[in-house]
Amino acid sequence: MKKIFYTLVFTMMFVACNKVPLSNRSQLSLVPKSQLMASSFSSYDQVLSESKLSNNTQQVQMIRNVGNKIKVAVEKYLADNNKSDIIEDFEWEFNLIQEDVVNAWCMPGGKVAFYTGILPVCQDEEGIAVVMGHEVAHAVARHGGERMSQALIQQLGGVALSVALREQPEQTQALAMAAYTGGSTVLGVLPFSRLHESEADRLGLTFMAMAGYNPEAAPEFWKRMQAKSAGSPPEFLSTHPSGDTRIKDLNKWMPEANKYYQKASKESNSPIPQVDSQSDNSSQTEPKKKKKVIQLKIDN
Repeated sequence: MKKIFYTLVFTMMFVACNKVPLSNRSQLSLVPKSQLMASSFSSYDQVLSESKLSNNTQQVQMIRNVGNKIKVAVEKYLADNNKSDIIEDFEWEFNLIQEDVVNAWCMPGGKVAFYTGILPVCQDEEGIAVVMGHEVAHAVARHGGERMSQALIQQLGGVALSVALREQPEQTQALAMAAYTGGSTVLGVLPFSRLHESEADRLGLTFMAMAGYNPEAAPEFWKRMQAKSAGSPPEFLSTHPSGDTRIKDLNKWMPEANKYYQKASKESNSPIPQVDSQSDNSSQTEPKKKKKVIQLKIDN
């Protein structure tokens, strides 16, 4: 039985592969793009409906401004490399969640969420661009889809996503949420691997440089994050490379990123507006009661 299982896994890996931009690494891809996007968009909407969105308009606007500049950089980078098809189904969205959590993520399709707890570590626009570039890179490199493919094999025997949603909707939704956000282990789904993190670091450095943000800010951001992680690392760093390794790699890739930066229109680097207590105690919408299961509508 075990031999049959591994033969099935090998066969699926052979016939269902994509290439990661820049690194050109082959990756497992069992979930059709249309289903991946529908699943991701529904998951993102559910997160927003259950979260308190920040009402600090200046901070929200800064997140969205940086996000849109990174988006333009991504589109240019992929167009220059004849890979625009990777993001043809993206529906970009950038939101700031009012929660004291040092975290940010980007689901497949360009669905980004920052948490207010990471802003003090970012400090300024360049710090936001470091995180934004990194998280968007996870989506561009299709890490969420890769992890969901792995989860379908490991936990559900390699069945199609549409079948899993129909027959085991609750377990499948938990797998999807863990896969798309790169969070900690849920039902055996591992967080983003160090390989994924390294790819996201390199791509993210390129994206922020192309967007006009100084890539030299990246090592400085990770030094601050490393200091923040002393004692009990935040979830954001749960499977990231060690701070020293990451900074060494970023500096190794810096000449490449600086070539893009020198050609880009330079962006300003304003500090993040200070938290307004009145704004932070309110939200754009009242958080709704959490649903037990997210119903994902996916065509067979």
